[in-house]
Amino acid sequence: SVMGATGSGKTTFINVASGSDLRVGMGLESCTNEVQTSQSFMLDGKRVVLVDTPGFDDTTKSDTDVLKMIAAYLQTIYEHGTRLAGVIYMHRISDFRMGGTSKRNFKIFRELCGESSLKNVIIVTNMWSEVKREIGEAREAELASKDKFFKPVLEKGARMLRHDGTLESAHTTLRYLINSQAATLRIQQEIVNEHKPIEKTAAGAEIRRALDEQADHHKEEIRSLKAEMEVAMRAKDEETRAELQEELEKKQQECLRIEQNAQHMAAEFTAERARLEALILRMEAEQQKQLQTQEEAAAAKKVEEETQSRLVELQELAKHREEEQRKTAEQEVARARKELEEAHAKAEREAAAAKEAQELERARLLEEQKKREEEHRRQTEEELARLRQLVAQSEEQSASLAEQARQKEVTEKKSQQLEEELAKARERAREAKLDYERRLTDIEEQSSLERGLPLPGVLLPNLPFVVWKAAMTWWGTTKMKK
Repeated sequence: SVMGATGSGKTTFINVASGSDLRVGMGLESCTNEVQTSQSFMLDGKRVVLVDTPGFDDTTKSDTDVLKMIAAYLQTIYEHGTRLAGVIYMHRISDFRMGGTSKRNFKIFRELCGESSLKNVIIVTNMWSEVKREIGEAREAELASKDKFFKPVLEKGARMLRHDGTLESAHTTLRYLINSQAATLRIQQEIVNEHKPIEKTAAGAEIRRALDEQADHHKEEIRSLKAEMEVAMRAKDEETRAELQEELEKKQQECLRIEQNAQHMAAEFTAERARLEALILRMEAEQQKQLQTQEEAAAAKKVEEETQSRLVELQELAKHREEEQRKTAEQEVARARKELEEAHAKAEREAAAAKEAQELERARLLEEQKKREEEHRRQTEEELARLRQLVAQSEEQSASLAEQARQKEVTEKKSQQLEEELAKARERAREAKLDYERRLTDIEEQSSLERGLPLPGVLLPNLPFVVWKAAMTWWGTTKMKK
């Protein structure tokens, strides 16, 4: 059986461990409205069924309703000879602290189990992924070491384990219980063996005590509200009086509900037990039908096993034949491998001889190639030397031709200058001759006029030659000066 506060992960743990698909609530809202069982599963060769229960702080049912449901189920299975291997109590390690509600839930759980069955109790802390590891470990140590938490039950045989949400973790927890001796819880002993009404059991008395505390608290609040209403009435504060009247009615209804829960506990427990009795009878009928089906399945399985045995014999025979064929094939393979190895060795020898001949031929070819390369290099060097010589000669000829061209250019420039100077000299000579002739003519005319002589053209027939000679003498003198 798996118990614990609403939202502590009871249903999730059962689904993980058994592969069931029981409905899981979100947050602190309860989805477990009644006691329900998982599908059976095998663990270490044993058939296991997990029982899911609502929490005592259920959001849709009172603690009285939850107790009668759990008690009726435990009584019914006990009377039908079924014993619990143990009880798991789930606790959220993510809770900041274990408050009053959690303490009250655990107190009811302790009274329900009784001290003699605590060795069959495992307290499982889960939701470790929601807190840092060091914080979770500190809370775990506090829960295990303080009297107001889990220390008293741990000292009397209970265990505290961690659950990380995995299948292996859930099965590890269950192994501690399935290998233990079956337990009889205190509430089963009280109701079945001691014939106590549910309200007289230890768990019922604890709930009654809690209800009485709540009732006393509400009565005190009612007295306080009445006093405040009287003050409001004297002050004629109708608004405050109306609010207090509404609050008073709520508290009175709550007190009435608590009292009705306590009074109806026994009757509702009987009705719940009858419902569970019918449910278990139906389950037993289904189990009987399932058993019959299992017997038919066992017969079919026997035929299948005989067929399987015959099949195994045939497989052994086939295996024997296959073994003989394998040995023959291995011998053939060995012979073929030997022939292949011999052929491979022969091929390697031939390849080695061919490689050696190839190496010799390669060495000879390399030597010949080396000689050809040296001869070619020598011829190339000679050709390069001849070409260098021709280039040097060409450069010398080019330099000589360039010098001759330069000298020719200088000579041509000087000749041009001489021709220009000669032309200028001739022009000056011609002008001088003309000037001379004019002057001479003027002189002769003047002299002829004065003396009565003939003209110079008659008297001086050789005068142009004289003038030319004078001009050439002047040009030669000028050239020598330059």
